[in-house]
Amino acid sequence: MGACISSAGGVEVTEHDKHLHKQAEKELKEAKARLANQVKVLLLGSGDSGKSTVLKQMRLIHRVPFSPQEIESYRQLTFENVTRGLKYLLDAMEDMELQVLEENVAHVAMVEGAEDLRDGEPFPKEFHQPLQSLWDDPNVQKAWARGNEAALPENLLYFYSALDRLFDPQYQPTEQDIIQCRARTIGITETTFTLRDHEMLMVDVGGQKSERRKWIHCFQDVTSILFLVSLSGYDQCLVEDKDANQMQDAMTIWDSICHSQWFKSTSIILFLNKNDLFERKIPNSDIKNFFPDFDGEAGDVRAGRDYFKRRFAKLATRAGRLKEREIYIHITTATDTAMLRVVMAAVEGTVSDLFPFGDFLVLGLPPRVYKCTSLSLPSIPFPSSTCAH
Repeated sequence: MGACISSAGGVEVTEHDKHLHKQAEKELKEAKARLANQVKVLLLGSGDSGKSTVLKQMRLIHRVPFSPQEIESYRQLTFENVTRGLKYLLDAMEDMELQVLEENVAHVAMVEGAEDLRDGEPFPKEFHQPLQSLWDDPNVQKAWARGNEAALPENLLYFYSALDRLFDPQYQPTEQDIIQCRARTIGITETTFTLRDHEMLMVDVGGQKSERRKWIHCFQDVTSILFLVSLSGYDQCLVEDKDANQMQDAMTIWDSICHSQWFKSTSIILFLNKNDLFERKIPNSDIKNFFPDFDGEAGDVRAGRDYFKRRFAKLATRAGRLKEREIYIHITTATDTAMLRVVMAAVEGTVSDLFPFGDFLVLGLPPRVYKCTSLSLPSIPFPSSTCAH
């Protein structure tokens, strides 16, 4: 587009105007080039599957630092997780017909009345011993062992094992503390990471049912979907619906994603996450009690993992794809920074090969690949019902 001085009565284009015009065109060209080299990865999954944890891990791996304000926010969130998480546990005890010991009854009111910390305010020292006493209460521990009945926060054991450190007046959250912090994701969070020759835009959305209506706004121009499922959720209810099973809810969403017209040519990576919690839980909680068609031995971790791999792969195959695409299935523990760091280094070496074809393999262990057959697909319905066995 050229610039000139207009005829009489027109507007004169100055050299400064020409310079601004060229600068704007240059910036638009650079932005277009960045978008052409950008992969958009959409994090999807039900609530409490670990999506936000993966995003925080990616920030650590790619050295995207947390600001002082964010660190202070996580410090305050840690106190909230410690107090409110215990309150959830105490509330669940009523449904379980359990009561704290008489000497701990007075501490319950303190926990229920706990207020959020202000900026720079240390953890109130008067909470330290009451919280420790309540956590050590044998009936509280019995309720904790039955946590799947009430979708209790899984980070309580981590934080209560470090209570003395948290109540140090100089306490600042460590990287692992930040990873372990839990807050419900509301709305949409976008974070950009620089890979070798590309940028990766990772989009995190809330997983609770009330947040899923917002997912549609993120569906355009998605290169790849990273879908997270909590393996340990096979025997747990949803936080927002005590009558629904976490794993069944995840299968319902997965089935909808695989059928979606939006993602007919999008590669999908499935993380069967929280494997560490799954391995700890399996010896005491038989999968068959929740999924009657499971034919493995009770307590067999490998058989349990393989069963859920098959269930999700079968749903993907049944849905079919407009093109033949690959479904990558990984077993992960999103809180394990060292594992994800090693895996990410290997994964980034494959980006140049995958990107030109619209595929992007993100975090994971060596994948098990499933092919999907061709089929015409309906639009995404996001049903509330669970999948049949």
